[in-house]
Amino acid sequence: MMRFKLPFAIFIVLAIVLAFGLTRDPKVLPSALIDKPAPAIDLPLLHDSQQTFKVDSLRGQVWLLNVWASWCAPCRDELPVLMELAGKDGVAIFGLNYKDKSDAARSWLQRYGNPYRGSAVDIDGRIGIDYGVYGVPETFVIDRAGRIRYKHPGPITAEIWQARLLPVVRSLQ
Repeated sequence: MMRFKLPFAIFIVLAIVLAFGLTRDPKVLPSALIDKPAPAIDLPLLHDSQQTFKVDSLRGQVWLLNVWASWCAPCRDELPVLMELAGKDGVAIFGLNYKDKSDAARSWLQRYGNPYRGSAVDIDGRIGIDYGVYGVPETFVIDRAGRIRYKHPGPITAEIWQARLLPVVRSLQ
């Protein structure tokens, strides 16, 4: 009888751990960067490689950093929403073109529309690593002090904008 107590105890512990895991939302990806300064970006702009994109130049305003790529199908799906947002709600949207070819990215924006005030070119993905990017698209809300206040993995829909991102943006403005 004693030889079954240890395996049974291990089974109970594993069952509790698994049950706890099932209660968590798999779409929520925690970010260690929330409430921390946004990592520095000093990269050339997609449409003018002579100019650079710098996070510090955006201090004093609330803005979105949208990580995207021309090879990303969900990025194409969220583009109409970003195009609509770019013209309203007083939110500046900047892009981080992630592991993409610049010619393909420029062509993609010309074909489908460009919601970005500027888009930095992250060819090797190093800035994406600094931001903890799991995949594209991902969007970060950055406050006036340059701190990341919210991270949304996946495409932005009108519903997600209204329910999750806009309340954060409004609370920071």
